[in-house]
Amino acid sequence: MAKDAVHKAHQRLRAHFGERQQWWPAQTAFEVLVGAVLTQNTAWTNVERAMARLLERDWLSAPAIIEAPEAALAECLRPSGYYNVKARRLRAACERWIELGEENGLRAMAPEAAREALLAVNGLGPESVDDVLLYGLQQPVFVVDAYTHRIFHRMGLAPARYHYHRLQAFFHERLPADARLFGEYHALIIELGKGFCRPRQPRCSACPLQSICQTGRSVT
Repeated sequence: MAKDAVHKAHQRLRAHFGERQQWWPAQTAFEVLVGAVLTQNTAWTNVERAMARLLERDWLSAPAIIEAPEAALAECLRPSGYYNVKARRLRAACERWIELGEENGLRAMAPEAAREALLAVNGLGPESVDDVLLYGLQQPVFVVDAYTHRIFHRMGLAPARYHYHRLQAFFHERLPADARLFGEYHALIIELGKGFCRPRQPRCSACPLQSICQTGRSVT
């Protein structure tokens, strides 16, 4: 039943929103890493402003970020919020990136080993690391976020308490291990969460998943 619901939800979201396979707006795996650090607790538009500042200074590379003066780096990241903290976290992520052999080194590792290596960086949590693995390295790992939990909890398929790896395993057990599929599905979940399944006053009556959603069916 749950497997059918997961597949049916994907089909309905694709029919409603269309395909969004290249959702993460980055050109390289390293840019995905930078974005994953900067997008914490802020909107993506603010991340783009901060990354544009890095690009203007020719600092959008791991060596340049490591060598940049701390105060100047933090000022570049100001639009993303918590810029002093993010400057430290970004520098630590860049140091680890180089230690691991950058993109090629990480690609040569098993996904689980790459995940553990990146999780060792202070400030990189499971969602941020899986963003890098999925969108940067095209590894078949399903990214779970607050939208995912909210939607599938309301559908009656996820527990009330948010367990990242438990919910990730839920999708891994019910979908083929396909990075393109995972990226598309995650993007569609974000679209639904932003436009329909909002934290307050969800638009259930217009939601494409209403008929297969426990919460949606209760709305008349």
